[in-house]
Amino acid sequence: MATTQDQILNGNQSNGSVVVNVKDSEIQQQNHQLDHSNSQTDFKESSGSVLCVPFLQKMLAEVFGTYFLIFAGCGSVVVNLSNDKVVTLPGISIVWGLVVMVMVYSVGHISGAHFNPAVTIAFATVRRFPWKQVPAYLFCQVLGSTLASGTLKLIFGGGKHELFCGTLPAGSDLQAVVLEFIITFYLMFVISGVATDNRAIGELAGLAVGATVLLNVLFAGPITGASMNPARTMGPAIVYGQYKSVWVYMVAPTVGAICGAWAYNIIRFTDKPLREITRSGSFLKSVRK
Repeated sequence: MATTQDQILNGNQSNGSVVVNVKDSEIQQQNHQLDHSNSQTDFKESSGSVLCVPFLQKMLAEVFGTYFLIFAGCGSVVVNLSNDKVVTLPGISIVWGLVVMVMVYSVGHISGAHFNPAVTIAFATVRRFPWKQVPAYLFCQVLGSTLASGTLKLIFGGGKHELFCGTLPAGSDLQAVVLEFIITFYLMFVISGVATDNRAIGELAGLAVGATVLLNVLFAGPITGASMNPARTMGPAIVYGQYKSVWVYMVAPTVGAICGAWAYNIIRFTDKPLREITRSGSFLKSVRK
């Protein structure tokens, strides 16, 4: 390796080859950058794996979050049924709203605080959640709900019909489908606004989502049970063996959440420059800077 300019010139004239003067420190720096780049690639690949440690933490957060959500919410229903309706509908609504708010602030920074298969699927359809993680999230949510329902049955006992804390339509299945669709659409629209829009005040997400759940339970609870959540219905159904009209609470909330997420996407704020938006084929093509 040549170390001076004269040696480089002489070498080029003698054999026609090109000699490059590279310092050892530069070589080491390039090697370090290459190793760092490879390590980043390896980390990205491992973080995308479904079985990596951070994802296992997310799964546990979803199990615990859904468990406490169902234990508190359905627990208020069981206590109301077994004690001459002492909790009342407003009380049940407040419990559901508060437990949602508390759990969002508790584990939202770990797993996103879905606790709801409809929310998970809706986020995946708008590309805000990876599809490959959806089955694991759904399993954890149903598991948490089932464990909570089993705990309530173990504590309070009684006949399965007397203390059933699941959801059943008070009217027709069609009425329940329409109402569950609307209230879940409303819920997912709010979630999309407060949790995914960069203009929203993120610190208020838990409060807004909890208040939405409270309102929905307050007026839809007597009609459909205000599920808005397939896991909330499936857990008690599995434990108590009560599957009447369960399809209503699988289909309507899921479709409602998907539509709510896409509806908010239509009005979502973007901070891209106008020229970038017009290049993407929007209706603003005719607008000039």
